[in-house]
Parts: sequence; C-alpha cells; structure tokens
Amino acid sequence: MIPMERGNLQKEYLLVSDFDQTLSFNDSGIVLSDLIGVRDFQDRIKGLAEIHMVQQGGELAYLLLHDPDYRKVRKEHLVEVGKHIRLKQNIRLLLPLLEQVEGLRFSFYVVSAAPEEVIKSALEGIVPEDRIFGTRFRYDAASGEIQSIVRVPAGYGKVAVLEQLREKLMLSHDRIIYVGDGSSDIHVMLHLNRLSGSTIAVSENRYITQIASRTILSENALSVLIPILEDIAGWDSTAIRRLFESQGFMLREWDKVRTDTLTISRTIDGEAA
Repeated sequence: MIPMERGNLQKEYLLVSDFDQTLSFNDSGIVLSDLIGVRDFQDRIKGLAEIHMVQQGGELAYLLLHDPDYRKVRKEHLVEVGKHIRLKQNIRLLLPLLEQVEGLRFSFYVVSAAPEEVIKSALEGIVPEDRIFGTRFRYDAASGEIQSIVRVPAGYGKVAVLEQLREKLMLSHDRIIYVGDGSSDIHVMLHLNRLSGSTIAVSENRYITQIASRTILSENALSVLIPILEDIAGWDSTAIRRLFESQGFMLREWDKVRTDTLTISRTIDGEAA
C-alpha cells in the first residue's frame, strides 16, 4: 500500500453505486414478476419506454402503482424478492478492502430505482440500511397496498439524491465516484463528468460506456476497486495485484482495451453510397 505522508489528513470520497445489474446479476422487476406469476415484464417495460411514460429506471415503480397485475404486491413480497437476488461475487469484501487504502476514506451508498425493501433485503448485513436509497412507497395501513410513491431515484432523481449526500458530507464533486450499468445512470454520469467527478460503467451498454470515465467488466464486485485504485489512489498494477493477492485473489485476464466503433462506406462521385 502507498503510505500516507505524516501529518496529512485522510481525503474523503463519496462512492455511490446503482443496484440492479451493478451489484447484482438479477433485475428486481424480473425476480418480482416471476414471484407473482407475471411473464411479460420485459414487454411491459419496453412499452413504457417507447411511449416515454416514465423516467428510465422508474418503470417498475409505475407498474406497482398502476398495473392491475402488480397491484397485489405488498411490502413482504418485495422483501422476499431481495432474498432471491443473486449478488455479484465477493461483494462483502468490497468495503473492507476499500478501508485498506491508506490516506483515503470512502463513504459507500447505494442509490437505485429498485424498491428500497428489495435492496435492503438483498444487502442485509453488507450495507447499512441508512446507506441505501431506493424507490420508497407509502402503504395503506389497513390493506398493505401500495398507496403512492414517495421517491424514485431514477434519472434526474439519482442526481437529486447524490447532491443531498454530497451536501451532507460537505464534499466537492471531484470527490464523488459513481458506479452504474444502464440508461437510468446517464443523467448522473453526465452530471458528474461535467463537474470533474469519476464515473465507472460495469456493463457494455453503449450509451453508458461512451459517457463513463472508465468501464470495468467482471462478475466480481471487487473489480470496481481497480479504476478507483488506479485513478483515485494512484496505485500501479503491481500494488493492485499485491492487494488482491493478500486476500487470496489472483487477477487473471486483466485486459486493457480501448475500442473504436465506426462505419465506413464507399463514396460514389463524392457522395456516400
């Protein structure tokens, strides 16, 4: 590890991660739909996206509030869904390893459009509940039915939550790192990029990879440590490998690839064919 200079205070960073397909392999909406016997979840989501009815990422919240097939969902169903979510490998080690970076301290939060009950259930014992910001519902006290939506951290909603956390922790934007995987993360990544924050994509979604500062693809949650250690802590590959090896891991097939995608067409008399 790189030692901290004597007398220097730790630098504080805010590390924020999405949940579905970022910390997990499963999509909350798919798992919930399977649980209640609805088989065309993806088609319903696609339909909402095509008519721009809701903010990208907020489709499940809309279905839970308005779709008759989802109106039967109660809080206990969402908690049960969380127990069926398949998390990425070694997610429990992510925060302990971050604590080993001398001179830096990371406050880790999860901000996602997935229902808050799902995230808290899935990450129980891993991330404290007060560090989780998901879609929050208001329930009818008598029937348990979802009555209204209190908050949906999707699109600009994620930006709003991130700014609340930044102000609470009294940090500048260049001390924020955001990790996400899909279209609902575009707004928050653009927001941070404009203000010198760091953004990490963990999928091959072409809209996200074009925006994110770094892209890291792995089924292991510890993979997000690599751009953090390189770009924030200033570690080289030898130091990073040493840290992973100290925990019994070997970095294999660590390929650094930059891909340019383009189309070249033949011209006829100066005009594109």
